[in-house]
Amino acid sequence: MSDLSDVSVGDELPPLSVRVTRADLVRYAGASGDFNPIHWSDRVAGSVGLPGVIAHGMLTMALAARVVTEWVGDPGAVFSYGVRFTRPVVVPDDDEGALVELSGSVSEVTTGDDGCRVARVAVTARFEGRTVLSRAVAEVRLPQK
Repeated sequence: MSDLSDVSVGDELPPLSVRVTRADLVRYAGASGDFNPIHWSDRVAGSVGLPGVIAHGMLTMALAARVVTEWVGDPGAVFSYGVRFTRPVVVPDDDEGALVELSGSVSEVTTGDDGCRVARVAVTARFEGRTVLSRAVAEVRLPQK
């Protein structure tokens, strides 16, 4: 966790790169109960017009949240988070998987009626240089100065 006592608009969060493999998709399917074959079968993914097996959208969303939780150091400080899914993360059937690059920046800092400071963080998730989430925003309670 970094020193968050002087967070200001424009501050960049430390970037994070995460590899997603087919094994990760199997583990996520087991944990979430989402066994849709587009997440494990190239044949089915292709038959519905996808370029290949894709990562679960909620997995991609969760990975993107990591850039915020690792920055703030306390996942409980994140009280709001939302995204729009814009394009899939295609996960090849190899040992390397797909590289998802995550970053974030503070777009607003406010003080609530209770005196609590809140940072609004714009999150970016990219795969093969293209954004996979839009309107990805987290709101985080900051420690008191």
